[in-house]
Amino acid sequence: MARLLLAALLALQATAAPVISPPRNKYSPSEDVRLGIEAAAQAERQLPIMHDDEVTSFVTSIGDRLVAAVPPPLQHPEFRYSFKVVNVREINAFALPGGPMFVNRGMIQAAHNEGEVAGVMAHEISHVVLRHGTAQASEATKFEIGSIVGAIAGAVIGGRLGTVVSEGTRFGLGTYFLRYSREYERQADLEGAQIMARAGYDPRDMANVFKTIQQQGGPSAPEWLSDHPDPGNRYESILQEAQRLRVENPVGDSRRFEEVRAHLEQLPPAPTTEEATRAAARTGTARGGAPPSGSVAPPSARTSAYTEGRLFRVSVPSNWRELPSASAVTFAPQGAYGSLNGQDVFTHGMEFGNVRNERHDLETATGDLIDSLARGNPALRQASAFERTQIAGRAGIRVLLSNRSEATGRRESIQLYTTQLRDGTLFYALGVAPADEFRAYQPVFERAVASLQLMD
Repeated sequence: MARLLLAALLALQATAAPVISPPRNKYSPSEDVRLGIEAAAQAERQLPIMHDDEVTSFVTSIGDRLVAAVPPPLQHPEFRYSFKVVNVREINAFALPGGPMFVNRGMIQAAHNEGEVAGVMAHEISHVVLRHGTAQASEATKFEIGSIVGAIAGAVIGGRLGTVVSEGTRFGLGTYFLRYSREYERQADLEGAQIMARAGYDPRDMANVFKTIQQQGGPSAPEWLSDHPDPGNRYESILQEAQRLRVENPVGDSRRFEEVRAHLEQLPPAPTTEEATRAAARTGTARGGAPPSGSVAPPSARTSAYTEGRLFRVSVPSNWRELPSASAVTFAPQGAYGSLNGQDVFTHGMEFGNVRNERHDLETATGDLIDSLARGNPALRQASAFERTQIAGRAGIRVLLSNRSEATGRRESIQLYTTQLRDGTLFYALGVAPADEFRAYQPVFERAVASLQLMD
């Protein structure tokens, strides 16, 4: 009997999925988050992010399902996951420390089913939860965070533009954060397969999509493969791991994947990354550069909906574009944004963001935010009393501010809206326009705030 029990235990041990432990890391998880947010903001200024709700919500739903399946020892509540689709044709995807992930449109169009898209995303999420980026940098030395963000963004964007983005950084650390060792690739393959199974996806789809990438000819193949080297027998190893796993609550209906694929086919063909970044440079759509001209087109009557990670959704005029930064998101028309004294500024548009609220009182926290804004804008003044209102179905405050624009020297009016997230954090929206144009812009700000949905 004892011999039979021992044999059964050995058989169970042989079929158990291996436990992947994160490697040694000199960085803290909070440093992962800061690095990822700042590098993602830089990348988004240059890459053509798709603001198509059908595509973005599809990818986000897969990402959320996979994140929920991460095993408890690897979960980091402080991580801030977001899932963006880049409108370029190359087959590629990458994730940054702390959670921001970017999936190329070309990757979705090369996949044969939803499981293959999930396979690539599960692999990237595994790099995030195992903290491979900062662990790989730890193997060299611990650099100051501020010195490496530009290098990461340069490696993300790639090509000549990437070289420009990373100029001035002392260390070429993009290699450490985005080009993984074969051992880390092996770990991400195995952990990714396990996450897929727990999320209801067949891990064999990961093996199949990697095989598709390897077989893909032309310039689109090396981009993902150069950053994710084959650890050896990748296809066979993933299939072997899949045999040990039980798919829980399988995802069966593939209609949404087919609908998204059909939708993408109806859109104009995606450019290459190089074409897209050159176009941004020619048209000046990248944030930064010269100061804003202040000469802008009036707000369009049509609107575009934007979903910002798992934080909020809002509709703004369709001729405004999104300008993410490390701590907020700005929507503004061309000619209204630029750089002044090394700082990003805008003259027309809206900014959405959140700030820590130490007091947990909406009125006091709003006053603190105004004081903080005034420290960076000496001419800022409160021009009205606090007015109670509803924002995204929650108690909110609306208040008018006045300022003198450093970019144009003109007086400007600022409509500030605040409310609280469920954890007490202060969420704000502010609309900016020159004082003599404010009456035309105020209804635009009100409609945008009325469309706001908070997803905390």
